[in-house]
Amino acid sequence: MHAVGVVLAAGLGTRVGADGNKAYLPLAGRSMVTWSLDTLARIPDVTRTILVFRRGEHDLACDTVRRELGDVPVEFVEGGDTRHASETNLLRYLSDDIESGAVDVVAIHDAARPLAAPAMFTEAITLARRYGGALPALPAANLAGAGDDGLSPVPEPAALVRVQTPQAFRARDLLTAYRGAERDGFEGTDTSSCIERYTAVQVRTFAGHATNFKVTYARDVAVAERLLSDREPLTRSR
Repeated sequence: MHAVGVVLAAGLGTRVGADGNKAYLPLAGRSMVTWSLDTLARIPDVTRTILVFRRGEHDLACDTVRRELGDVPVEFVEGGDTRHASETNLLRYLSDDIESGAVDVVAIHDAARPLAAPAMFTEAITLARRYGGALPALPAANLAGAGDDGLSPVPEPAALVRVQTPQAFRARDLLTAYRGAERDGFEGTDTSSCIERYTAVQVRTFAGHATNFKVTYARDVAVAERLLSDREPLTRSR
Protein backbone atom coordinates (compact mmCIF):
# COMPACT_ATOMS: atom_id res chain seq x y z
CA MET A 1 0.00 0.00 0.00
CA HIS A 2 1.40 3.36 -1.05
CA ALA A 3 -0.02 6.67 0.14
CA VAL A 4 0.86 10.00 -1.42
CA GLY A 5 0.98 13.07 0.79
CA VAL A 6 0.20 16.37 -0.93
CA VAL A 7 0.70 19.95 0.24
CA LEU A 8 -1.27 22.61 -1.65
CA ALA A 9 0.68 25.89 -1.91
CA ALA A 10 -0.80 27.52 -5.00
CA GLY A 11 -2.78 30.31 -3.30
CA LEU A 12 -1.96 33.90 -2.41
CA GLY A 13 -3.01 34.73 1.12
CA THR A 14 -3.80 38.43 0.85
CA ARG A 15 -5.62 38.52 4.22
CA VAL A 16 -2.48 37.55 6.11
CA GLY A 17 -0.70 40.59 4.67
CA ALA A 18 1.90 38.60 2.74
CA ASP A 19 3.67 40.19 -0.20
CA GLY A 20 3.14 37.20 -2.47
CA ASN A 21 2.41 33.59 -1.59
CA LYS A 22 1.93 33.17 2.15
CA ALA A 23 3.11 29.55 1.93
CA TYR A 24 6.67 30.91 1.93
CA LEU A 25 6.27 33.19 4.93
CA PRO A 26 9.04 32.55 7.48
CA LEU A 27 7.81 30.82 10.64
CA ALA A 28 10.22 29.86 13.42
CA GLY A 29 13.20 29.92 11.09
CA ARG A 30 11.85 28.33 7.93
CA SER A 31 9.05 28.67 5.38
CA MET A 32 5.50 27.79 6.40
CA VAL A 33 5.16 25.23 3.61
CA THR A 34 8.29 23.42 4.76
CA TRP A 35 6.73 22.48 8.09
CA SER A 36 4.02 20.38 6.43
CA LEU A 37 6.44 18.79 3.96
CA ASP A 38 8.70 17.86 6.86
CA THR A 39 5.77 16.35 8.75
CA LEU A 40 4.92 14.16 5.75
CA ALA A 41 8.54 13.01 5.57
CA ARG A 42 8.18 11.57 9.09
CA ILE A 43 5.17 9.36 8.32
CA PRO A 44 5.91 5.71 7.42
CA ASP A 45 2.59 5.36 5.55
CA VAL A 46 3.53 8.18 3.13
CA THR A 47 5.84 6.91 0.42
CA ARG A 48 5.70 9.99 -1.84
CA THR A 49 5.42 13.69 -1.03
CA ILE A 50 4.16 16.24 -3.56
CA LEU A 51 4.16 20.03 -3.40
CA VAL A 52 1.58 21.72 -5.61
CA PHE A 53 3.08 25.13 -6.39
CA ARG A 54 1.59 28.28 -7.88
CA ARG A 55 2.16 28.97 -11.58
CA GLY A 56 5.38 30.93 -12.00
CA GLU A 57 6.84 29.77 -8.66
CA HIS A 58 8.57 26.56 -9.70
CA ASP A 59 12.05 27.87 -8.94
CA LEU A 60 10.93 29.35 -5.62
CA ALA A 61 9.37 26.04 -4.59
CA CYS A 62 12.37 23.95 -5.62
CA ASP A 63 14.91 26.31 -4.05
CA THR A 64 12.97 26.47 -0.78
CA VAL A 65 12.68 22.71 -0.47
CA ARG A 66 16.32 22.15 -1.36
CA ARG A 67 17.53 24.76 1.09
CA GLU A 68 15.30 23.82 4.02
CA LEU A 69 14.76 20.06 3.60
CA GLY A 70 18.04 18.95 2.05
CA ASP A 71 17.73 15.56 0.38
CA VAL A 72 14.15 14.80 1.44
CA PRO A 73 12.48 13.69 -1.84
CA VAL A 74 9.66 15.99 -2.92
CA GLU A 75 7.85 15.99 -6.27
CA PHE A 76 6.48 19.19 -7.80
CA VAL A 77 3.19 19.76 -9.64
CA GLU A 78 2.04 23.09 -11.02
CA GLY A 79 -1.26 24.25 -9.56
CA GLY A 80 -4.21 25.97 -11.18
CA ASP A 81 -6.19 29.16 -10.65
CA THR A 82 -8.39 27.55 -7.95
CA ARG A 83 -8.01 24.84 -5.35
CA HIS A 84 -10.12 22.49 -7.46
CA ALA A 85 -8.00 23.18 -10.54
CA SER A 86 -4.84 22.47 -8.55
CA GLU A 87 -6.24 19.14 -7.40
CA THR A 88 -7.24 18.31 -10.96
CA ASN A 89 -3.65 18.91 -12.11
CA LEU A 90 -2.41 16.74 -9.26
CA LEU A 91 -4.65 13.82 -10.22
CA ARG A 92 -3.68 14.06 -13.87
CA TYR A 93 -0.06 13.78 -12.72
CA LEU A 94 -0.86 10.70 -10.58
CA SER A 95 -3.41 9.06 -12.90
CA ASP A 96 -1.16 6.33 -14.33
CA ASP A 97 0.08 5.29 -10.88
CA ILE A 98 -3.45 5.32 -9.47
CA GLU A 99 -4.81 3.18 -12.27
CA SER A 100 -1.94 0.68 -11.95
CA GLY A 101 -2.48 0.38 -8.20
CA ALA A 102 0.89 1.91 -7.31
CA VAL A 103 -0.94 4.59 -5.29
CA ASP A 104 -3.84 3.56 -3.05
CA VAL A 105 -4.54 6.70 -0.98
CA VAL A 106 -4.01 10.42 -1.53
CA ALA A 107 -3.86 12.74 1.49
CA ILE A 108 -4.26 16.44 0.69
CA HIS A 109 -3.24 19.20 3.08
CA ASP A 110 -3.18 23.00 3.04
CA ALA A 111 0.21 24.66 3.33
CA ALA A 112 -1.52 27.27 5.52
CA ARG A 113 -1.99 24.64 8.27
CA PRO A 114 1.64 24.11 9.30
CA LEU A 115 0.80 22.68 12.75
CA ALA A 116 -0.93 19.45 11.72
CA ALA A 117 0.69 16.60 13.63
CA PRO A 118 1.88 13.35 11.98
CA ALA A 119 -0.85 11.45 13.84
CA MET A 120 -3.53 13.38 11.95
CA PHE A 121 -2.15 12.25 8.60
CA THR A 122 -1.83 8.67 9.83
CA GLU A 123 -5.41 8.61 11.07
CA ALA A 124 -6.76 10.16 7.87
CA ILE A 125 -4.90 7.61 5.71
CA THR A 126 -5.94 4.66 7.89
CA LEU A 127 -9.61 5.66 7.80
CA ALA A 128 -9.49 6.35 4.06
CA ARG A 129 -8.18 2.85 3.42
CA ARG A 130 -10.95 1.38 5.56
CA TYR A 131 -13.91 3.50 4.50
CA GLY A 132 -12.90 5.43 1.38
CA GLY A 133 -12.44 8.93 2.77
CA ALA A 134 -11.67 10.80 5.99
CA LEU A 135 -11.15 14.32 7.27
CA PRO A 136 -10.62 16.04 10.63
CA ALA A 137 -13.42 18.18 12.01
CA LEU A 138 -14.19 20.32 15.04
CA PRO A 139 -17.68 21.05 16.43
CA ALA A 140 -19.00 24.43 15.37
CA ALA A 141 -20.19 26.18 18.53
CA ASN A 142 -21.91 29.49 19.29
CA LEU A 143 -23.76 29.64 15.98
CA ALA A 144 -26.79 31.70 15.10
CA GLY A 145 -29.14 31.84 12.15
CA ALA A 146 -30.36 35.02 10.49
CA GLY A 147 -34.08 35.30 9.73
CA ASP A 148 -36.86 37.85 9.35
CA ASP A 149 -37.02 38.24 13.14
CA GLY A 150 -33.28 38.70 13.58
CA LEU A 151 -30.76 36.22 14.93
CA SER A 152 -31.73 33.00 16.64
CA PRO A 153 -29.61 30.08 17.93
CA VAL A 154 -28.99 27.23 15.51
CA PRO A 155 -31.16 24.40 16.92
CA GLU A 156 -28.69 21.53 16.50
CA PRO A 157 -25.15 22.89 16.61
CA ALA A 158 -23.74 19.42 17.35
CA ALA A 159 -24.60 18.45 13.76
CA LEU A 160 -22.38 21.21 12.33
CA VAL A 161 -18.61 20.99 12.15
CA ARG A 162 -15.62 23.01 10.98
CA VAL A 163 -13.61 20.97 8.49
CA GLN A 164 -9.81 20.91 8.50
CA THR A 165 -7.11 19.19 6.48
CA PRO A 166 -5.48 16.73 5.87
CA GLN A 167 -8.27 15.07 3.90
CA ALA A 168 -7.49 11.56 2.64
CA PHE A 169 -9.29 9.42 0.06
CA ARG A 170 -8.89 6.19 -1.83
CA ALA A 171 -7.00 7.21 -4.90
CA ARG A 172 -9.24 5.54 -7.50
CA ASP A 173 -12.38 7.11 -6.05
CA LEU A 174 -10.66 10.49 -6.04
CA LEU A 175 -9.58 10.14 -9.66
CA THR A 176 -13.09 9.06 -10.67
CA ALA A 177 -14.63 12.06 -8.90
CA TYR A 178 -12.35 14.62 -10.49
CA ARG A 179 -12.75 13.15 -13.94
CA GLY A 180 -16.51 13.42 -13.49
CA ALA A 181 -16.18 17.00 -12.28
CA GLU A 182 -14.01 17.90 -15.26
CA ARG A 183 -16.56 16.37 -17.62
CA ASP A 184 -19.45 18.32 -16.06
CA GLY A 185 -17.62 21.56 -15.35
CA PHE A 186 -18.24 21.14 -11.62
CA GLU A 187 -15.91 22.81 -9.12
CA GLY A 188 -16.09 21.78 -5.49
CA THR A 189 -15.41 23.92 -2.45
CA ASP A 190 -12.99 21.31 -1.14
CA THR A 191 -11.87 17.78 -1.93
CA SER A 192 -14.64 16.03 -0.01
CA SER A 193 -17.41 17.97 -1.80
CA CYS A 194 -16.27 16.53 -5.12
CA ILE A 195 -16.01 13.02 -3.69
CA GLU A 196 -19.52 13.23 -2.25
CA ARG A 197 -20.99 14.43 -5.54
CA TYR A 198 -19.43 11.82 -7.82
CA THR A 199 -18.90 8.69 -5.72
CA ALA A 200 -20.73 6.59 -3.15
CA VAL A 201 -17.91 7.05 -0.62
CA GLN A 202 -19.10 8.04 2.84
CA VAL A 203 -16.47 10.42 4.13
CA ARG A 204 -15.70 9.74 7.80
CA THR A 205 -14.73 12.45 10.24
CA PHE A 206 -12.28 12.20 13.12
CA ALA A 207 -11.33 14.64 15.85
CA GLY A 208 -9.56 17.73 14.59
CA HIS A 209 -7.35 19.91 16.76
CA ALA A 210 -7.61 23.58 17.67
CA THR A 211 -3.87 23.97 17.06
CA ASN A 212 -4.34 22.80 13.48
CA PHE A 213 -5.66 26.24 12.56
CA LYS A 214 -5.31 27.89 9.18
CA VAL A 215 -2.91 30.84 9.08
CA THR A 216 -5.25 33.43 7.62
CA TYR A 217 -4.63 36.75 9.35
CA ALA A 218 -1.51 38.54 10.56
CA ARG A 219 -2.21 37.61 14.18
CA ASP A 220 -2.19 33.92 13.23
CA VAL A 221 1.44 34.21 12.14
CA ALA A 222 2.60 35.15 15.64
CA VAL A 223 0.64 32.31 17.24
CA ALA A 224 1.90 29.73 14.73
CA GLU A 225 5.48 30.90 15.13
CA ARG A 226 5.31 30.54 18.90
CA LEU A 227 3.91 27.00 18.69
CA LEU A 228 6.32 25.91 15.95
CA SER A 229 9.35 27.19 17.83
CA ASP A 230 9.03 24.15 20.14
CA ARG A 231 9.18 21.65 17.27
CA GLU A 232 12.18 19.40 16.63
CA PRO A 233 14.69 20.31 13.87
CA LEU A 234 13.68 19.51 10.31
CA THR A 235 14.16 16.06 8.86
CA ARG A 236 17.16 16.10 6.54
CA SER A 237 16.60 12.72 4.88
CA ARG A 238 14.18 9.83 4.76
